[in-house]
Amino acid sequence: MIESTSLAAVIVGAGHAAGELATSLRDNGWQGSILLIGEEPFLPYHRPPLSKTYLSGTATAQSLLIKPPATYEKAKVDIISSMRVDKIDKLSRTVLLADGRVVNYDRLILATGGRPRRLPISHIEQAERSGNFHYLRTLHDVDRIRQQFEPGMRLVIIGGGYIGLEVAAVAVRHGLKVTVLEALPRVLARVTAPELSAFYESRHRDAGVDIRTGMAVEDVQMDPSGDAVSVVTCVGGSTVAADLIIVGIGLEPNVELAAEAGLSVDNGVVVDEFGQTSDPNIYAAGDCTNHPNPLFGRRLRLESVPNALEQARCVAASICGNPKAYSSIPWFWSDQYELKLKMVGLSQGYDQLIVRGNPDSNAFAAFYLKEGQVLAADTVNRPAEFMLAKRFISQRTKVDPARLADDSIPLQDLLPNS
Repeated sequence: MIESTSLAAVIVGAGHAAGELATSLRDNGWQGSILLIGEEPFLPYHRPPLSKTYLSGTATAQSLLIKPPATYEKAKVDIISSMRVDKIDKLSRTVLLADGRVVNYDRLILATGGRPRRLPISHIEQAERSGNFHYLRTLHDVDRIRQQFEPGMRLVIIGGGYIGLEVAAVAVRHGLKVTVLEALPRVLARVTAPELSAFYESRHRDAGVDIRTGMAVEDVQMDPSGDAVSVVTCVGGSTVAADLIIVGIGLEPNVELAAEAGLSVDNGVVVDEFGQTSDPNIYAAGDCTNHPNPLFGRRLRLESVPNALEQARCVAASICGNPKAYSSIPWFWSDQYELKLKMVGLSQGYDQLIVRGNPDSNAFAAFYLKEGQVLAADTVNRPAEFMLAKRFISQRTKVDPARLADDSIPLQDLLPNS
């Protein structure tokens, strides 16, 4: 058993939330030991570039590190990599590692993130064992994909969300023949308005990507060797020949460890505004959490780096006796070609969409209103308006739709007391 003579904080996970937690605990005055346990053989690294610059070869694994090794050393953070945590024992306050070791904790933080949602088809096990069928979540995933990222390869991307479209943008520029299959009637349907979906579909088609919406994948066919997928079959019988397949249909939160320990789980590990779970000695942060959001008046599970980082800081402060409620406005981003999409707020329930600027210029903003109040905004190549949109949402600002649509009026002028 690994023992400590002082208070011990153990972090399970090695993503954005975990890396931020480890050093934030020390910054907030934690005097005890800090142990970070991750399943991958890497220090915490940035995941968003995986489907962008790392896939394209313009970023290295070293450049993706969130913090250099020296930062963890200075903060006296111990790290166990390539290790799975198999069990939490709340009564003894211990965790069991896959190699049989038992680790004591006084405070345990779950930053377990999520895993790609599996494609629900009959031959999924055979496909996943093959060499040309991939999910995209880790450095190793992209390393495997890059070995087959060759001009002329027929790439089939299943899923028209952020990951799928970012991969498509990189792949078509590398000379691959790219087909995107989206089950819903439009791409980005879960996160944005039809007008934005149409804009992105147009830009991808202009770049040479074959976007096919309303195409639910039913199964795959293997080549004669049985070692590679050769055909993707859609509902209705249409088929697409493939040399390489990448699946991006969402994320499943890693909650099994929490559930088996008896913690409250409901589409994520249920936490309060301070990140505390149903056990007072266990906290959680990041993609795996279901947390209350006071601005929207409901519980959310968010898959975003800003959420993971801010929630981690709140958890660290709360553990150290400086309770800080998490109340940040959700925001997200996506890079495709020269288009920087930044989204803030949550648009569900909007009754009016106002577009500022001309989408043909590749620089515009779309504001989601409900009864005149700004709920959310999507901005394309308009960073200043993205920052102002945060203020509109946090202040629950009501706007005149006609003035908001008038791009000649500075957005700043529409803020109260501007």
